[in-house]
Amino acid sequence: MAARPFDRRLTPARPDLAAAHLRGLVEAARFVEGERVTVRAPLADLRPRPDLSASIDTQATFGEAARLYETRDGFAFVQLERDSYVGYLPAAALGPAPGAPTHRVAVPLTFVYPAPDMKRPIVCALPLGARLAAVAEAGAWLRLVEGGFIFAAHAAPVEARAPDFVAVAEAFLDAPYLWGGKSAGGIDCSGLVQVSLDAAGIFAPRDADLQEKALGEPLPEGAPLARGDLIFWRGHVGIMRDGETLLHANGHHMQVASEALEGARARILATAGLEVSSARRLG
Repeated sequence: MAARPFDRRLTPARPDLAAAHLRGLVEAARFVEGERVTVRAPLADLRPRPDLSASIDTQATFGEAARLYETRDGFAFVQLERDSYVGYLPAAALGPAPGAPTHRVAVPLTFVYPAPDMKRPIVCALPLGARLAAVAEAGAWLRLVEGGFIFAAHAAPVEARAPDFVAVAEAFLDAPYLWGGKSAGGIDCSGLVQVSLDAAGIFAPRDADLQEKALGEPLPEGAPLARGDLIFWRGHVGIMRDGETLLHANGHHMQVASEALEGARARILATAGLEVSSARRLG
């Protein structure tokens, strides 16, 4: 049987190992069911190979579920549940879930404290979208099942939806650019789109090429643009704040920047030889 071509980003398969549900679709020496695990680190870098010198494809956030297929030499071969991305996480970043998520972090960054006291040294910092299992409120604080407290106003019920994903993205203005990043500590163009839409309850694939295929409907060339429209180049994406202003994480500014779309368009054409490939409007 000839091996079927697949996108390595979304297909848990290697020549020596593949997910059981891919039996008959890909060639592999063995097939495994895998086990469901949860990210227990605030952020975990996912790489295309088990090598700390490899670039970061994306990041998994605290409370995110994954299917674990193999652990070896400190790395875990996984598929993330939320966006189906496949790669290698630090094995130490994974563990069993302490309970079903009840809340999500609703601000770009919040701290976990060992007690409901902002003067105490923090335990860790959690990014937007981190899923939390909470058991009770202690005044202005939310107590987590595994221990620790976060400021309750920084969280929302897990089913809550931000009314304007663009406003979520705007909160990242000036955050540093990081290839593969998905937090206020470092974020890339498609990561900004994904985490902002996730806060609004809208699924988005991880990478710009996948987002261009999956999100919204294409606008005719020259059509007036509006807040929330997505502008794509090959390998890049930005969000319109209004009919003329683009918000995007980019390597020119090395941060999330707001600028005139026409200025960005001219610069990208001049420096990379790329025209806008599409403008898309979400329903």
